[in-house]
Amino acid sequence: MCEQDPVKFIVPGEAVGKGRPRVTTIGGHARMFTPTKTANYETLIALAAQQAMDGRELISGPVMVELRIFVSVAASWSKKKTAEALRGEVMPTKKPDADNVLKAICDGINGIVFRDDVQVVNVSMSKRFGETPGVIVKVIPLEGRAS
Repeated sequence: MCEQDPVKFIVPGEAVGKGRPRVTTIGGHARMFTPTKTANYETLIALAAQQAMDGRELISGPVMVELRIFVSVAASWSKKKTAEALRGEVMPTKKPDADNVLKAICDGINGIVFRDDVQVVNVSMSKRFGETPGVIVKVIPLEGRAS
């Protein structure tokens, strides 16, 4: 695999936006922690990214991250509205926020696909309804490419 090749993988299941850090008090000291749902999702992202990397070196230069987020249709919707949603005629204006999914994905692949998410210089995202929920992630090295 060439180091200029994109890294592509799928994170299965409903997308989870990066949750805000929570604060708890232990023995009179404040302690910050990541919500469990976010931590579990970032672990799932990391596993999918590790499989895609398959021993490849970390990307060291600037990258573009492409996300195609697919969310499921509400079970209560009519067949007509469901069909419209799956054709892209109805857009998913519900949680999770696309920008929070991007944060979770970038944090989940830090140290696995690239050294740090400061390397992300371009982003392309879409959020649509899909029959199978998940996120298609593509990380494209930009070093040595005309932008």
